[in-house]
Amino acid sequence: MTEAFIGLAAMLVLSFLRVPIAIAMGLIGFLGVWWMRGLNVSMASATTVVYESGFQYALSVVPLFILMGNFVTRAGMSKELYRAAYTFVGHLRGGLAMATVIACGGFGAICGSSIATSATMTQVAYPSMRDHGYGDALAAGSIAAGGTLGILIPPSTIMVIYGIITDTSIGKLFAAGVLPGLVAIVMLCLGVQYIVWRDPAAGPRAERAGWPERMSAFRDVWAVAALFLVVIGGIYGGVFTTTEGAGIGAFGAFLFALARRALQPRVLFSILVDSARTTAMLFMILVGALVFTNFLNYTTMPNDLKALVLRYQLHPIWVMAAICTIYVLLGTVMEELSIVLLTVPVFFPLVVSLGYDPVWFGIIIVVVMQIGLISPPVGLNMFVVKSMLPHISTATVFAGVLPFVFAEIGLLVIVVAFPWLSLVLPSMMKL
Repeated sequence: MTEAFIGLAAMLVLSFLRVPIAIAMGLIGFLGVWWMRGLNVSMASATTVVYESGFQYALSVVPLFILMGNFVTRAGMSKELYRAAYTFVGHLRGGLAMATVIACGGFGAICGSSIATSATMTQVAYPSMRDHGYGDALAAGSIAAGGTLGILIPPSTIMVIYGIITDTSIGKLFAAGVLPGLVAIVMLCLGVQYIVWRDPAAGPRAERAGWPERMSAFRDVWAVAALFLVVIGGIYGGVFTTTEGAGIGAFGAFLFALARRALQPRVLFSILVDSARTTAMLFMILVGALVFTNFLNYTTMPNDLKALVLRYQLHPIWVMAAICTIYVLLGTVMEELSIVLLTVPVFFPLVVSLGYDPVWFGIIIVVVMQIGLISPPVGLNMFVVKSMLPHISTATVFAGVLPFVFAEIGLLVIVVAFPWLSLVLPSMMKL
């Protein structure tokens, strides 16, 4: 296990020196296998990883869901989602912030990225909250926290990556995220209510919308609902595979954007280039992580961790609590994809050996990643919102997200305490 700790330490040092995480993991993995098994084995291992990753059919789901999210963003569906949520809850104290959370949940259901959700909803929701006199802390905090729903409510790129590296059904992971995602929306809305209870001036009431306006706004989101039901419902019902669902979703989003005349040739080219760039970045990180994982597999770390648990007869729930704590702490200094790719090869064999369901563990990882996305000092969602709202200080953003951090921790406790919440839908899937 000494070699594994040295490799982990070296990788973290390179990361803190701002070496790209893909290069850091790939380089240390390559050198580690070279050190333990020789240059020929190391080169053969790295070559195999690159070749098999490039030709792995399951990975085609990644660019397709990214493309789907980009089409949806350009089609302007985010504005319709926010308007629909606004008409139903905007008249409540803190209602616009709750509408932001609900709209983030809806947008996450067709996007799959927390950063994209935060960036899009900042443009859509913040002007309305500003015009109605909302405090900057509540406005920024609700957008950053709501954006985390993009990786929990399916489709989710984090779930796809987790499913690929652990050989877990991506379809079941998507189904497992639905109920926790709804609970997450409730918890974040409770966070909003706590803030306005402490400071009523932070989230004043807006005008109440009439039922005709509500019904009109609700009809406008039919495209979002249809896209989600077709993709996730088809995967859940066994009509098509996850990859086929991603292709159908991307094509459906393309048709919606085309029907709304949002796809001029220059815009279409920009969408394709941006999707290709994001896909290439994710694939590079994934290849680097797989090379590093091969190195860890050559060490005795996974078996040593199992032996340590058995030696001290630790209760499985305490082991899970320790793993969750490590993830939350890592989330304050690293971005979520790097954490998943770095730690899952270490913790996954231990978790499975303790008898835990890999689908449930995948949802727990996503929830702790949500906490990390809004945890100072390196919560990415906070800096996305800050970069788009430069007039708001970093301290204000930090203060705004803190109540939502506790709301997310409450969500984590619920998911850990009630595994059925994550497993009831996957157990009914026709796979």
